[in-house]
Amino acid sequence: MSVTRGKTRSSLTQEILSHLGLASKTAAWGTLGTLRTFLSFSVDKDVQRLLRAIAGQGVDRSAIVGVLTNRSREQRQLISRAFQERTQQDLQKSLQAALSGSLERIVMALLQPAAQFDAQELRTALKSSGSPEDVAVEILATRSPAQLQECLMVYKHNFQVEAEEDIKSQTRGILQELLLALAKGGRESYSGIIDYNLVEQDVQALKQAEGPSTEGTWVLIFAQRNPEHLIRVFDQYQRCTGHELEKTVHHLFHGDAQAALLSLVSVIRNTLSPFCFSLYQNLKPNYQVLMRILISRSETDLLSIRAEFKKKFGKSLYSSLQEAVKGDCRSALLALCRAEDL
Repeated sequence: MSVTRGKTRSSLTQEILSHLGLASKTAAWGTLGTLRTFLSFSVDKDVQRLLRAIAGQGVDRSAIVGVLTNRSREQRQLISRAFQERTQQDLQKSLQAALSGSLERIVMALLQPAAQFDAQELRTALKSSGSPEDVAVEILATRSPAQLQECLMVYKHNFQVEAEEDIKSQTRGILQELLLALAKGGRESYSGIIDYNLVEQDVQALKQAEGPSTEGTWVLIFAQRNPEHLIRVFDQYQRCTGHELEKTVHHLFHGDAQAALLSLVSVIRNTLSPFCFSLYQNLKPNYQVLMRILISRSETDLLSIRAEFKKKFGKSLYSSLQEAVKGDCRSALLALCRAEDL
């Protein structure tokens, strides 16, 4: 296959420079992600590497993994567009034809924009036969307001239905109320000032909301208040009642609603902890969960998740993946995890 050059290359180079200025590239090294902007990025070289990997005798899976797990999501989007412009072929379709199984799914996920990846994962969770609360709470409660808004816009565009409509059709009761409240993205931002009167009001409201038809109070407080405020509510609740708020949730709620509320409390107390437990619980049975977390957190806080994982389970995430994961996807997951924690 030939690679077309000329005006296309010039315009694309200008776009790359506008997206990847020196200041922003330097700033990327201050993140807590394992995957950062590749400073020696050359879109032409990456396109050629991928072409050779899929056009030669036998597919060079290691070359494909090497490129895609060493570029930021933004850089992967530029590679996809450049591949299309130079070859008149879609990179995702080309790689899909060359790969299979778990590695194919990981590569397709790596090539998706973040909002599209989140929207697909949310849709799959809501439409699955199992309980959707873990994935739904993970996405709806851990994304920034801007990320959540973009995810829901993509959801509507791709599936021709609002996420809220799928939540209504696939869930019920307090679980439905909680997911709908989270999907509205109306959580208050932290102003830097602690309102101790409001903390006390919320504690008293939760203490009184322990009878029939009081679930709405839990949803309102859990979905609307900012995490810094809620942590103080949880602490004050324990001081007032003599037990953790989770104990009350266990007593009052059951099934999916209980799981969703406990998951949300866990996210609020320590955002890293639910990711660690989910990774640990799915090391063998569910590569999809491993893929979702490693990809979605690789550019934000995967280094912190790795440290928390080692602290909780006494073993590094990298070693755990090495032992548990088999097949072609192993190298990609290890590349995203990046390194051993000694």
